[in-house]
Amino acid sequence: MSSKPSITVSRLDLERIEALLERMTPAQAETYAPLVAELVRAEVVEPAQMPPNVVTMNSRVTFLDESDGEQLSLTLVYPTNAGATGTVSILAPVGSALLGLAVGQQIAWPTPDGRSRTLKVLGIEYQPEAAGDLHR
Repeated sequence: MSSKPSITVSRLDLERIEALLERMTPAQAETYAPLVAELVRAEVVEPAQMPPNVVTMNSRVTFLDESDGEQLSLTLVYPTNAGATGTVSILAPVGSALLGLAVGQQIAWPTPDGRSRTLKVLGIEYQPEAAGDLHR
């Protein structure tokens, strides 16, 4: 898959993720260059305009890891909420890859060990914007 799918990010999520990245040292921030590249190319919308089939922060999403056939359901969270069972940080490769994808989209994403995983969004069980939680 040569081109990356289009992604949509809420303005509020974008501002919070950018603030998170700005607090890092340049060396730390360099680690998250793929995430920054995704944010740069994202279509940014107001939280109230977010389509209900798009993965946003604090969404619970079911996806398929096509590299090993594993199906997972995780909640995409900020690092302070990561570590709980069933969560994945926006700063983890899988979390960065999922942000902004719509149901049915897939993306190839580099892993820290230099390989690539292809993730496909199968469904979104909960999305804060769709539930009316616009300022969570």
